[in-house]
Amino acid sequence: MKKRLVLTAAAATTLAVMCAGAVQAQEPAINLYSARHYSSDDALYASFTKLTGLKINRVDADDAGIIARLKAEGSASPADVILLVDAARLWRGEQDGLFLPIKSEPLEARIPTGLRATAVAEGTPWFGFSTRARVIVYDKTKVKREDVDTYEKLADPVNKGKLCIRSGSHPYNLSLFGAVLEHMGPEKTEAWLKGMVSNMARAPKGGDTDQIKGVASGECGVAVTNSYYLARLIRSNSPDDRAVAERVGVVFPNQSSWGTHVNVAGGAVARYSKNVPGAVKFLEFLASPLAQNHFANGNNEWPAASSVTFDNPALKSMTAGKPFKTETIPISAVGANQVKVQQMLDRVGFK
Repeated sequence: MKKRLVLTAAAATTLAVMCAGAVQAQEPAINLYSARHYSSDDALYASFTKLTGLKINRVDADDAGIIARLKAEGSASPADVILLVDAARLWRGEQDGLFLPIKSEPLEARIPTGLRATAVAEGTPWFGFSTRARVIVYDKTKVKREDVDTYEKLADPVNKGKLCIRSGSHPYNLSLFGAVLEHMGPEKTEAWLKGMVSNMARAPKGGDTDQIKGVASGECGVAVTNSYYLARLIRSNSPDDRAVAERVGVVFPNQSSWGTHVNVAGGAVARYSKNVPGAVKFLEFLASPLAQNHFANGNNEWPAASSVTFDNPALKSMTAGKPFKTETIPISAVGANQVKVQQMLDRVGFK
């Protein structure tokens, strides 16, 4: 009799575990593949869960890793939402058929056409949610602002031995160079890349923050960086970081010509999403005033949505509180040019 009771208890325990697992499996959730590795985004995701009851299961990787994973998983992919931090990679994912075009009135109303994919009959494949400018920083004690106020001048002999920059093959630079190719054509762009190699103070290495610190330390006279890296230093609680930011000047290049190159971070619904309504709801949340202000104040990016105001003293100080001119070339052109750019980099020895 006792043995029978023990077996019954064991069976009850097993059943309880199975039921708990079933409840957990049915918990409303979306699966997010994200190239955004910013701790400040944790609060953003928590706000979404609180508002909607949808839990976020996140997988982190870089843009290339996410695209490769989606291709490998195919229709078995559990991904619902994809977040990437480079416009050309968003374009690549679209070209590879990894995104599900969607129709959303809130997204179409809030995100300007220049910061989203071209719509097709089924909808729009992806939307941009924040931007960051590719700016030039310079040593205010040794370099004249007028010698570095365009991207072209990075290759001018006046800047011989002064330039610091991260790898030419990094997505941020590939997108910039792809944009320059669209503006200047192949012959002039390759000559420009060769001129930058001649002007380097050292071989490309490190990230954008390292380039800024290289200028502040005197190792470099001029460097290229995404704007939010400089904004982080300006807002840092570290006196050393703020000292670095104070040592350098910043230029938003080409204000008298085509405008400053701006890269886009954005998102899409995964092609084989098992929770399309939840995925669309998440993208619409990212375009809301709450999330757009978070991109500005939490990670020092410019909001993509129109009519969003924000109060970030670092971003305002970088632009003297005034809007800056941005280039207007199609994102598709930037993406399509990258193979040609990489070949140019190989030919001129830009590592």
